[in-house]
Amino acid sequence: MKTSEKIYTLLAQNQDFVSGELLAEKLDLSRTSIWKAIKTLENQGLQIEKSKVKGYKLLGGDILLAESISQEVGFPVTLMETSYSTQQDAKDNIAQNGVTPQLFLAPSQTKAKGRMNRDFFASETGGIYMSLHLRPNVTYDHLLPYTLIAASSIVKAISRLTGIETEIKWVNDIYLGQKKIAGIITEAITSVETGLITDVIIGIGLNFNIPEFPTEISAKAGSLFQGHAPISRNQLITEIWKLFFEIPVKDHLKVYKEKSLVLGKQVTYIENDKTIQAQAIDITDQGHLIVKLADKQEKILSSGEISLSSW
Repeated sequence: MKTSEKIYTLLAQNQDFVSGELLAEKLDLSRTSIWKAIKTLENQGLQIEKSKVKGYKLLGGDILLAESISQEVGFPVTLMETSYSTQQDAKDNIAQNGVTPQLFLAPSQTKAKGRMNRDFFASETGGIYMSLHLRPNVTYDHLLPYTLIAASSIVKAISRLTGIETEIKWVNDIYLGQKKIAGIITEAITSVETGLITDVIIGIGLNFNIPEFPTEISAKAGSLFQGHAPISRNQLITEIWKLFFEIPVKDHLKVYKEKSLVLGKQVTYIENDKTIQAQAIDITDQGHLIVKLADKQEKILSSGEISLSSW
């Protein structure tokens, strides 16, 4: 661990002040080194109260601890200090034939991309930006519904750790109230020679503790917390991936349906440049949406976007 990470860990474990003398003694560092590390933490968005007499007290914020997360989830976690996109970081792992599963984390992203290659807002602090690289090596028919599993893991993890109930808007968005707080993008790579899906990259962007958003998205973008967060990003990241791997797929599907924003409601979607209204009635084991049209016929939507008519 870096010095700043060690100091953050010690401060996070104490609700009161920790003296500079104690920090220096525990870490075998000079008081000057402690002061420099504190400034580093503040530059990373942490709120730290400083007292010449009492020392330092963590008031808010956290930093990403890849080593600690890796120990908890049981596979490599790589923290990218700067990242164009964690999806690209994971793709680079394919080119390097890197170990899998492997999670790539970043405190922010300079060229964050969502579905359909759309730009999305990535805060400099307070966000969770991560991509998991897997090597399933299966045919398309045997591919797990990774977007569904990731969405279920997110809402279940948030509920377990905080008691906050979020919902899933088919197919890949997580909502708190009527504001989107997270999105998922899943990309697959197929071998032309074998026809197998060799690699899958699951990207997640989650607004964890972001106080404000650009004006153009402030009406529709939300944050899990805005101010004091009772848990750290490290705890939520760890819980998400533990649930992702440990819960049976059938139980993920159950959670996905239970937390669906759209089942039983009127939705609209675009097909051949025409807006169609239908009722969302079920979700398949592969995460496809079954809708009932005005003429009572049923249709399966495997991709694309829908809008809730009531919104």
